[in-house]
Amino acid sequence: MINRALHMVGSYPAGTTADAMNEMLELAGPYLATLPDGETGDRRNWIASVMEGLRTHPDLEVRREGDFAGYDRLLNFRVRRGHRLRGDSLHFGYPETYAAARPVFDAARQAHGRKDLIFQIGLPTGLGMSMFTMGPRGPLLYRRPFSEAIAREISRIREDAGDDVLVQLEMPAELAFVAMSPAPVRPAVAAWLARTVAALVRLTPEGTRFGLHLCMGDLQHTALFRLRDTGPVVTLLNALAARWPSDHRLELVHAPLAAGGEPPPLDPAFYARLSALRLPPDTRFVAGLLHEGRTADELRSTMTAVEEALGRPADIGASCGLGRRDREMARTILRQGAALCGPGVSTA
Repeated sequence: MINRALHMVGSYPAGTTADAMNEMLELAGPYLATLPDGETGDRRNWIASVMEGLRTHPDLEVRREGDFAGYDRLLNFRVRRGHRLRGDSLHFGYPETYAAARPVFDAARQAHGRKDLIFQIGLPTGLGMSMFTMGPRGPLLYRRPFSEAIAREISRIREDAGDDVLVQLEMPAELAFVAMSPAPVRPAVAAWLARTVAALVRLTPEGTRFGLHLCMGDLQHTALFRLRDTGPVVTLLNALAARWPSDHRLELVHAPLAAGGEPPPLDPAFYARLSALRLPPDTRFVAGLLHEGRTADELRSTMTAVEEALGRPADIGASCGLGRRDREMARTILRQGAALCGPGVSTA
C-alpha cells in the first residue's frame, strides 16, 4: 500500500523514450501511479514542435517568427485572408505519439513488475493552444477549432487504450489568466475558464480518465509569472471541480508551488489558502514543490505545511516537466520525490 504517490508531469531529459521511462521507473518506480513517455527530443519544449508543424497548414500563415528562446520569442500565426480555420483541419500528432510510445511503455511496465501502472499523456487545452499559437485574441476567436481537434485526438487515444491511459490537460494559460486578474474578478474569470475546459472534456468519450496540470510555465526553465500565494490555484481548481462533467473521471489535480528556477517558498503562509480547496474526495492533489534548490528537510517541512492547510494527504511532484533540467538534476528530483514518499502508495 502506497501512502504518497510521485507524479511525473511529462518531459524528462533522456535521449529516447525507453531511456526516459526506464530511468523514471528505476529511480522512483514504486511510487509512480502513472508514467509519461518523457516527451524527449523535439517535444521537450511542450507544444513548440506542434506549433512548428503548423507552418505548412493551408489556412495559416506566420504572423511573427519565433525560436522559443523566451516568452517574447514565440512563433505566432494568423488565419490567411479569405480562409477559415476548422477543427477537422487541425492535426497535432498526439495519437501517433501515443502509438509510438505504447510498446515501450508496455515493455517497461512488464520489466519492472508494475502491471497496475497507467500510461499518461499530456495535451494542452483548446484555450491554451489557441492563445500560444494565435496570440492574445486566440482564445476568443479560435478556441473552438483547437478544442475540437484536441478532443478528437484524445478520443482516438482513448479508443485504443480504454481505461489504461490518463489524459493530463495542461493549463498554463488558464492559471495565468486567473493569477493576473484583479482579485475581485478572479472568481468570474475562473468560472469562464472552467466552462471552456468542461466543454472540451464533454467532447471526449464518457469515462475518460483525466488529470489537470496547472502551470506557471517552464520555458528555458523560467516561469511565465509568479504566485504571491496559492489563492489563484484554489480559485481556479474550485471552479473546475464545480463544473467538471460527472461522466468523466477527474483523478488528480497538480498545482505548481515552485516557479521554474525558483524553489517553493518556505513560509507556511504561502500555502494557507489551500484550506479553501474543495475537491471531490477521490481526486488526488499533487503538490508541485520538488526542486533542486531545496534540501530534503526543507521539502519535508513544506510538504507538511501543504497537507496541514489542505486537511488531507497530498501526492508530490515537481512544478513542471523535468525536460529543461540537465540529466543529473532530474535524477536529483526523482530521488527527492522517492525519499518523501512512503513505503507503498495507494492510488485507489
